[in-house]
Amino acid sequence: MNSESTGGRTTARRHPRGAVRDGLVSAGLELARAGGPDAVVLREVARRVGVVRNAAYRHFADREELLAAVCTAAMRELAARMAAAVGRVRGRYGDPVAARHRLRAVGRAYLAFARAEPGLFATAFALPPQHDYEGPDRGTGRVPMPFDQLRAVLDELADARVLNRRRRAGVEYPIWSTVHGLAVLTGEGPLRDLPDETLRHFEELTGDFIEGVLSPRGPGGRGNATGVDRT
Repeated sequence: MNSESTGGRTTARRHPRGAVRDGLVSAGLELARAGGPDAVVLREVARRVGVVRNAAYRHFADREELLAAVCTAAMRELAARMAAAVGRVRGRYGDPVAARHRLRAVGRAYLAFARAEPGLFATAFALPPQHDYEGPDRGTGRVPMPFDQLRAVLDELADARVLNRRRRAGVEYPIWSTVHGLAVLTGEGPLRDLPDETLRHFEELTGDFIEGVLSPRGPGGRGNATGVDRT
């Protein structure tokens, strides 16, 4: 609830239940979009929503709790972009070619988001230490988080026999590290000023490298024409 002046009188204007919290997170998300996690300040968020700062404290104990909610919202934006990219890939589940394309789609969407939304990308990975990246709302029908989407595509590659099941366990970690590293290097790192054509070339090289790691014979190996593991 906030106040407004009408004809010299101050009247209270009520917000629907949950609207203030949602508004605070949305305002924080826009601040993060423009300035990254450091731009998420409780006072400014409250001002944008039109509530006093004490009203904001009814929903968030402190600035870090607000930032945690904004970090989760930023991560969900990334997840939505990735899910949309995967959804545009045609082909049934378990088809080796389609599964490879879905893996590429995951990586490309991740890198595209990092370039297009550097503030949100940085915020998505700025969760305060006392909070959990995998929050209590997992499994509630929302779009799966980015890491879960990567795992799902790798599971499909294993089902399609592109990825040997004996090599499946834990392979998502080096893959995510590789793609995230490229996102950081080409975002705020020493590769940030490269021309777009060079960046796209590096993305393709990274995709080729990852597919080579996943192939039955490993990097540089010569598998069969479809890349399916016959063992």
